[in-house]
Amino acid sequence: MAEAGRAIEIQAQGAEITDDEAIGQVRGGEIARFEVLMRRYNQRLYRIARAIVGNDSEAEDVVQEAYVRAYTHLDQFEGRAKFSTWLTKIAVNEALRRLRRSKRFDEIDSDVEFNEGSMEVFVDTRRNPEQKTSDQELRALLEAAVDSLPENYKSVFMLRQIEGLNTTETAECLSITEENVKGRLFRARALLRRKLDETIGPVVTQTFPFAGSRCDGMVAAVLARILAAQRQSQ
Repeated sequence: MAEAGRAIEIQAQGAEITDDEAIGQVRGGEIARFEVLMRRYNQRLYRIARAIVGNDSEAEDVVQEAYVRAYTHLDQFEGRAKFSTWLTKIAVNEALRRLRRSKRFDEIDSDVEFNEGSMEVFVDTRRNPEQKTSDQELRALLEAAVDSLPENYKSVFMLRQIEGLNTTETAECLSITEENVKGRLFRARALLRRKLDETIGPVVTQTFPFAGSRCDGMVAAVLARILAAQRQSQ
């Protein structure tokens, strides 16, 4: 309860100052002011990190590392871009770095595991039942959205987007011009976005919440690392 109250107090204080003001205070030695920035951008960084790495705990590690890097290199922030943009790029770069490293490990594992008799087993073990259920639900949602398209748009979308034919091939298959293919594909995508937005839009803003104890834990961990680094440098 005390920690929750402190979080509310910090957020209230943060609402009264801009990013630039908070940065100036941190640069001036008020390390605690960095907490204002963390609580302001925790949700954004967590969401973008999770979108890239696809894992809750890994995303939290990314966010923590991004904050430490941002604090360490705060003197390099020159204000040409918004601080939020600069901070988000740090998180994105860290997430991509981890993703590339993870893919390299996956490729090594794949080389070791692969043979004609093991491929099916290898693929099956990479996704758990919960993930497979999620895949099925998402596929059903997308299939329903595609099915809702007008026939002439649906055919173009199926050939271009799903079957992977190029514009010329699609035009030839449907006996229409390449310009028609491009126009119909554009409109098909727009209709799909609208359909999916109608279906999931009301709950999108509530996805992947990052608050309460998780937010508090992130803040405490970053501050502890910063303070430990300062003590070592003294």
